[in-house]
Amino acid sequence: MSRKVERFENLEVWQMARELVKVIYTATDNAKFRKELWLQDQIRRGAVSVMANIAEGFGRHSRGEFARFLNMARGSLAELQSHLYVALDIGVLDETIFQQLYERCDHLARKLHRLVSYLRAPKGN
Repeated sequence: MSRKVERFENLEVWQMARELVKVIYTATDNAKFRKELWLQDQIRRGAVSVMANIAEGFGRHSRGEFARFLNMARGSLAELQSHLYVALDIGVLDETIFQQLYERCDHLARKLHRLVSYLRAPKGN
């Protein structure tokens, strides 16, 4: 993050989270998930929570607060991954889609971790 980002929409992690929401909504829009609406709702809310926490943290205009909200976004990603296991285990999500979604979450979690490390580093580094 060498240049100052003026809007949360310009953050790569927020853009990735937005794309994750779209992919999650598509993956959970089928007859199997409609029989498990509670799980569909949990998975979708988890993805939206990631995106929202990134935006809210950015809007706090404080490195510490931003880092805190990015960590909440990482927590939401972990919860989302856990719900994906439930979907896999009860047969509403197939292995291929599960792996794709899980890896997308994992990739975003690593990006968030790096951004948190940057924000928590002493200024000037």
